[in-house]
Parts: sequence; C-alpha cells; structure tokens
Amino acid sequence: QVQLVESGGGLVQAGGSLRLSCAASGRPFSSYAMGWFRQAPGKEREFVAAISANASSTYYKDSVKGRFAISRDNAKNTVYLQMNSLKPEDTAVYFCAARYTAYSGSVYSMSGSYAYWGQGTQVTVSS
Repeated sequence: QVQLVESGGGLVQAGGSLRLSCAASGRPFSSYAMGWFRQAPGKEREFVAAISANASSTYYKDSVKGRFAISRDNAKNTVYLQMNSLKPEDTAVYFCAARYTAYSGSVYSMSGSYAYWGQGTQVTVSS
C-alpha cells in the first residue's frame, strides 16, 4: 500500500506560479512511476504530467508543455509539479498518483494505469 498526500495548492493570479508536492509513504518510492492529474468542475479527470521511477523520462499534456515541470526526489519520497505561467483554465483539483513498475524508465499517462491516488489539492487561477 502507498499513501499519497498532496500539498501546495492555492489561489493565484493568471501568470503566477505554484509548486505542488506529493509525499509518498508505505513502499519503496523508487519503484513507483508517478503522475499528476487534474479535474475541473463538471469535467473528467485528465492527465497532466508523468515521471518514470528513475526520473529519466517525463511526459506532459500538450497544453502544459513549457509551463509545467514534473520532478521527483526519491530520497525524500516526494514528487513535485512546478506550474508557471498559470492560466484560468488550469483551475482544477490536482491529484498525484503512483503505480508500481518493473520498468524504471517508463511513464504512464492513463489514469487506469495508477493504483494509488492522493486526496487532491485545489488550484484556482484568477483572471
């Protein structure tokens, strides 16, 4: 079992930045690929970014490329999502997710690929 706790959400003006963190506990963090997803009111949960277990690979939703950056610190059991140049359409609840993988360089963008989820953190971008 893996427990995930997100933090760092809040209210920010358009053009601003936020850094989300997701702390993991329960299993060797370095064996888990990680992802960030988001869900806006009335919309389905969507993929935002993913990082491989060994941090060698990352993958992003097209609309956040160049603005968001996913990273991880396996020594701290934490994954981060640095969000810059935020737009009102980035407003959503952001969730981190984890899946065990034997392929340390693989990334996963489908929500069904992940077995463990955090409770989410609200990000609101005002115009």
